[in-house]
Amino acid sequence: MLVPLIIACALFMENLDSSVVATSLPAIARDLAVDPISLKLAFTSYLLSIAVFTPISGWCADRYGTRLVFRSAIVVFIAGSILCGLVGTLEGFVTARIVQGLGGAMMVPVGRLVLLRSVARADYVRALSWLTIPGLLGPVMGPPLGGFITTYFDWRYIFWVNVPIGIVGFILVTLFIQDFRDEHVRRLDRKGFLLSGIGLSGFVFGLAASGIGMLDRMQEAVLVGGGAVFILLYIRHALTTANPLIDLRLLKTISFRTAILGGLTFRVGVGALPFLLPLMLQLGFGLTAFQSGMLTFASAAGAMAMKLSAPPILRRFGFRTVLSANALISAGFIAVCALFTPATPGAVIFALLIVGGFFRSLQFTAFNALGFADVDRDKMSQATSLSSVMQQVSVALGVSVAAFVLDAGRDARGGGELALSDFHTAFVVVSIISALSFMLALALPKDAGAEVSGHRIGPKEPAVKPAE
Repeated sequence: MLVPLIIACALFMENLDSSVVATSLPAIARDLAVDPISLKLAFTSYLLSIAVFTPISGWCADRYGTRLVFRSAIVVFIAGSILCGLVGTLEGFVTARIVQGLGGAMMVPVGRLVLLRSVARADYVRALSWLTIPGLLGPVMGPPLGGFITTYFDWRYIFWVNVPIGIVGFILVTLFIQDFRDEHVRRLDRKGFLLSGIGLSGFVFGLAASGIGMLDRMQEAVLVGGGAVFILLYIRHALTTANPLIDLRLLKTISFRTAILGGLTFRVGVGALPFLLPLMLQLGFGLTAFQSGMLTFASAAGAMAMKLSAPPILRRFGFRTVLSANALISAGFIAVCALFTPATPGAVIFALLIVGGFFRSLQFTAFNALGFADVDRDKMSQATSLSSVMQQVSVALGVSVAAFVLDAGRDARGGGELALSDFHTAFVVVSIISALSFMLALALPKDAGAEVSGHRIGPKEPAVKPAE
């Protein structure tokens, strides 16, 4: 399990960075002299950059080798982190986050590709669980660390934490990661890259930029509408091209389709949490960034507690039961956040976030493992690209939805500062969206992904008695 632990250095950097930024949003907004809701662009620009460049990560890995691409991605990510600590405007911050996203687009999917090519299919759940444990240390350490630095020093210093971590990861990749290459590299689908890149960029950025005054209504409509048109053009292109950039024909496999579409719906709701919680605790409750971080890291702590529990749970109940029931449970714990008030004891908030993090992490692990259960090894590169793109797009949409609900609530009151009721409404809305994923899970066969989960349907066969 050395390979998963090394690859997890990349996840650690990425998750640490995301959680640190979330905790520091109010301070960053004050320093850049912008509305806190405007910083949804800091989330979505990063996620959008990952979504746009992830589709070519598999091709780059096949063409140039996984080791070279992985190391280069770490360098780009570190460069973006340094830029984040130096900029002084919202536009500069968004640009730096795009550079980080470019590094993340190559780093995490290629790392997962190395993992899936290194282990047997029956070991996917165990390997993915171990892979995410160090990666989850980022969200655990990020909120308290980011809150402490932001409260007692300056938020800019938080981005420098990635530098030593990235150096260690670069060295470990050089020494221990096998350099996988494809002997028969397919041609890069340049037309598909342009169509998907323009489509995703226009659609998601248009949604993220809406309502913050950066663009007028006509420009927002052109971006969203034009992006949607290019996405539709890509879908037609992908279904009529022999080797498309993102092979949508993989969605014909029911296990993969459920993991992608169900995961999309679930993550739209869950992806809003890192944006909503720190803002509510600091703007609505009046807590410092450090106090906020000491509460919000509970979700990641609960997620870590689940990782070793995932394999036996999936083996006992199977993917269909776990994904359908747990979608409703997880959504319920998101909705509970709408009941939090400044009078709610911190211990109660902490406990509920831990339990909610446990169930959300179980859902993520199950979706990830199910998605690759029936995918042929020669399609792994395409499958990991499509999976990663949809994950980033869904989280970006979640942030946009949450910001839209907050802004709508404020506008309904005639403007002014965000109110606690605005956050409560947003939590209810995103929890409903997450809950909808249970319907897709119910359509799975009872034995879906049984080779990966180890779940078996029906009574066990009686043991054969030895001959007397």
